[in-house]
Amino acid sequence: MILAADIGGTKTLLGLFDPRTARPHRVHVREFRTASFSRMTEMVQHFASDPQVATAPISAACFGVAGPVLGATAQLTNVPFTIDALDVSRTFGIPHVKLLNDLEAMAHGVPSLEGDELHVLQPGEAIRGGNMALIAAGTGLGEALLHNVKGRFIPSPTEAGHADWAARTERDFAVFKQLVSRRGRVEVEDVVSGRGLPNLHRATHQQPCDAGINPDDPGSAAALTTAALGRRCAGCIEALEIFVDAYGAESGNAALRCVATAGVFIGGGIAPKILPALTDGRFLAAFKDKGAMRGLVENVPVKIILNSDAGLLGAAVHAADLG
Repeated sequence: MILAADIGGTKTLLGLFDPRTARPHRVHVREFRTASFSRMTEMVQHFASDPQVATAPISAACFGVAGPVLGATAQLTNVPFTIDALDVSRTFGIPHVKLLNDLEAMAHGVPSLEGDELHVLQPGEAIRGGNMALIAAGTGLGEALLHNVKGRFIPSPTEAGHADWAARTERDFAVFKQLVSRRGRVEVEDVVSGRGLPNLHRATHQQPCDAGINPDDPGSAAALTTAALGRRCAGCIEALEIFVDAYGAESGNAALRCVATAGVFIGGGIAPKILPALTDGRFLAAFKDKGAMRGLVENVPVKIILNSDAGLLGAAVHAADLG
């Protein structure tokens, strides 16, 4: 058996998989609140106490981490949570334990996604031998590149979510000025993420929110998108429009950075929840607004990942390779 984890700022999925198939078969999966633990060994201990897990010898493990991975250790960017691969290996007797950036881990599973696990935004025309790109907005924003090396996609991690956000329109510049006054520097993640949505709410509400949303409250990002999709608040609608524009533009940037002629994949927890806002043409308009490179990005396949466990699947795919 192999162990896989998708460790996010809000929740963590831990799964036991059988690697004896081309796509690892899930045997048992549990969800944990990440902030309830301080170290990965504590969480794995809880998982291993389940009777379905306790008796299974584990040959390899791979953990996707929402933060930079430095050697055998990682610290989550947005919560105080530490992962030490050697500690996990020694504590549980697992011969091979690998840490990957969470988007790098998800990227390992992208080539195996199919059918109703994907929603096609732009069919495009995939070029054999081309690269892919993956971008995913959730609690934060992550990106990964998939380089095509002799017919095999090799993922590489990035910290692109923490790169500078580029304002494109007059409305963007107004948001940018507000964010600069509050934060001093504006990252892409300050706009395109679950943490970014409350920032946009503050920028688009000069009057009290018609939906009664306080951007400082937990759950305000989900409340904002619900109000916007339900057309219940003009300020929330505008905030979601800015979000979608920025998401589309950054996805197009990802396509350009690695010449993703084999496809761009939109992952993360937000996209499936706001599918109507991503499919009304606004996202693709921003995606394709690339000047001299418009012809290139117009032919790039763009697909939204609907499988909510794609990050866990990718970690399992890589763990199977390790074992």
